[in-house]
Amino acid sequence: MTQREKEVVSAIQRNLAEQVGSDLFGLWFGAGVRLRTASDTLVVAAADRFKLDRLRRFREPLSAAARLVLGQGATVQFEVDPALAVTLAEPGRATADSDNGRVPGNGSKPGPAAAPGPGARAARDTIRGAAADRDGGQTRQRVAGQADGSAGFGGFVVGEGNRMSVEAARTMLRRLGQASPLYVYGPSGTGKTHLLASIKSAARGEARVRRVVSLSAEQFTTDFLEALQGRGLPSFRRKCRDVDLLLIDDVQFFRGKRATLAELQHTIDSLHRAGRQLVLAADRPPSELSSLGRELTARMSGGLICRLDPPDCATRLAILEQLAARYEVSFPKAVLRLLAEQLPGDARQLAGALNRLEAASLAFEQPISSGLANSVLDDVFRATRPVVRLDDIDRAVCEVFGLDSRTLQSSRKARAVSQPRMLAMFLARKHTRSALSEIGHYFGQRTHSTVISAQKKVGRWMSSQAALQGPHGECSVEDMIRRVEVLLGTG
Repeated sequence: MTQREKEVVSAIQRNLAEQVGSDLFGLWFGAGVRLRTASDTLVVAAADRFKLDRLRRFREPLSAAARLVLGQGATVQFEVDPALAVTLAEPGRATADSDNGRVPGNGSKPGPAAAPGPGARAARDTIRGAAADRDGGQTRQRVAGQADGSAGFGGFVVGEGNRMSVEAARTMLRRLGQASPLYVYGPSGTGKTHLLASIKSAARGEARVRRVVSLSAEQFTTDFLEALQGRGLPSFRRKCRDVDLLLIDDVQFFRGKRATLAELQHTIDSLHRAGRQLVLAADRPPSELSSLGRELTARMSGGLICRLDPPDCATRLAILEQLAARYEVSFPKAVLRLLAEQLPGDARQLAGALNRLEAASLAFEQPISSGLANSVLDDVFRATRPVVRLDDIDRAVCEVFGLDSRTLQSSRKARAVSQPRMLAMFLARKHTRSALSEIGHYFGQRTHSTVISAQKKVGRWMSSQAALQGPHGECSVEDMIRRVEVLLGTG
C-alpha cells in the first residue's frame, strides 16, 4: 500500500470513528479487519464470514465515509480474506495494514490489534474460537480458551448467541475504563453469570488486573444494609469503589430498593470519575428497567450493551461435550448430538439430562446409547418441544426482516417480500406438520408446488452461503434462520 493510499484509508477511518464512536470502531474494525481502496471503491475485508456479516451493519457509515473521502460516486465492497486470520494467529506480526485497529489522528489510541502480548493472544483466541469443526455434518463451536491452552475465558463455550459479548469482554480487559459499563443481558440460562466469572478469572490471570470485585445484586444489597446498621459504610465503599474492575450480576434485583439504588448510582459515578471499569449483567436491557430510575438506567446505557441469546444447537453440543468429559461413564457422540437437537434449554438442563442418563445406565446396567436416551428422557424431550404454528413463523419472520404484519400473506412479489416469504415457507415445512396446501394457502393463496419450490430455493441459498437484505443491511441466510428460530424457541 502506497503512502497516498494509507492517507486515504486513515481519513476514512477517522471519519468512521467519528460516526460510530471510538469504542465501537475499536471493537469491530480492529483485529481481523482491513480497509483498502480500489479506485472509487472502499473494500472492507474480514478474516471470516461471521465478522463480515456483522460489519455489513455498518454499511451506511462506511458509505458516508467513503463518499466524503473518495467522492460521491464511491461504493463499498465486502470480502473475506482468510490471510487476516493467519496474521492474527501469530502474535507480534503486523497486519497487512498497520493502521487498522487504531483511531487515526493526533493522540490516536491503540485498538484490539495494537500490540502483542495478552491482547494479541485474546484476539487470536477469538478468531480460533470462531472457527467451526465439521463433525458428521454438524457445525461445532470450539470452547473458548481451550484451543491453544489459554487461561483467559477457559471453559466458556463461544457460539453465535454470545460471540459479540465475549469479544466485547476481551476488548474491555485490554482497555479498562474506556467503555464503562459493559452491560450484558439475556434471559435465564444464556450464561451471564458464567461470563462474569470468566471475565473475573481472565482479569486476574491473563490481564493481571490487581483489584477485582465480583458481587451479585443481592450480595451488594446485603453488604450495604449491614454496613448501614453498623459502622462499616466506609469499608463497604472502599471495597466497591477502590477497585480496577467491579462486576455486578442480576441488576434487576435492585428494583424497589431505593437506598441501595442511590448507593449504586454513587458507586457508578465514583468509578466513572476514576476511570475504573464496571461490568453489569441483567435479564433485560436498561430500557426495560425503568423501575430503577431514569438517571441510573441512563448511566447503565452509557457504555457498551451486548445481548446474550439462548445457545443454538451447535453451542449446546459443545457445552455437552465439555460437561461429558467430567463423567466417568462414556457418552457417545451420537447421544450428545441427540441431546443437543432435542433440548433447547441452557447448560443446567443439559447437565441434568447427563446426570439422569448416567443414573439410568448404572441402574439398568446398560451402556449409554441413543435408545436409552430416548427411553429415559422421553418426557423431557416432549416437554421442551415447542408447538410452532404458521402465524408464529409469520410473526417471527416479519420481525427479523422488519416487515409489517400480514405482509407475507399479501400478493406482493417484490424481492423484499418474496424472499422472506420463501424463508417462512421453508421454516413452516421444518417446524410444523402443516400440509403443503395449508402452507401455500396461508402465505398468500399459493399452490403446494410454490411451497416445494421455496423449500428448494432456500436450500440452494444455504448451500451457496447467500446473503439476504435485512432491515440493517445484508445478512447470511443461515444467520437469518437462526434469528427466526431463536424467536420461535427452536434455535
